[in-house]
Amino acid sequence: MQVIRAASAPRFAVPGVEFTALAAPSRGSGELCAWRITVEPGLRSPEPHTLDADEVFMVVGGRVQLRPDGDVLGPGDVGVVPAGTPIQVVNPGTVPAEAYVAIRAGFTATGADGTPIGTPPWAR
Repeated sequence: MQVIRAASAPRFAVPGVEFTALAAPSRGSGELCAWRITVEPGLRSPEPHTLDADEVFMVVGGRVQLRPDGDVLGPGDVGVVPAGTPIQVVNPGTVPAEAYVAIRAGFTATGADGTPIGTPPWAR
């Protein structure tokens, strides 16, 4: 068993979103990745992307949308994004949103224009 302490978990940032890396192949999980995202108030990620695996968002604080015209999710809500469905994270609220995310290990992302993005560092 491997334990990842919140205080020492690797952190990564893209504009408006912080990723706290939890489970991943480099941290002892061969089949599942999990991380926590914190999304700044008012953020609308600039471009959608797709993944080649289902992704699950479990909201624990604030409000988040997984596409600009999507349902607003709040604490306790779960959003399931099937593989190949465009994702564009939005925080319509005035406080940071926080969610845990789970997906199979080894997934890859693709930009809206078809450009391969690969597997992000928090999921390796």
